[in-house]
Amino acid sequence: MKEISVTVIDPVGLHARPATVAVNAASKFKSEVKVAYKGRSVNMKSIMGVMSLGIPTQSEITVSCEGEDEDVAIQTIEEVLRQQKVIS
Repeated sequence: MKEISVTVIDPVGLHARPATVAVNAASKFKSEVKVAYKGRSVNMKSIMGVMSLGIPTQSEITVSCEGEDEDVAIQTIEEVLRQQKVIS
């Protein structure tokens, strides 16, 4: 299992547009991809799950990937979140 912990820097938090981009990126992988915030973990391939966390700015989140393509998955998702300026 691969895991990263990052801080959300977007002033609006993890809102719909970048969340959708991240969900679409996560959905391309066979690995199980999860995002955790405040002790709750949801499937990062589900936009409803990600949005249900209500992640505000300056929050620490943990993204984890487990499966055959976990290395590429965690790298890609981190890259996508940086490109969307959600994390620094």
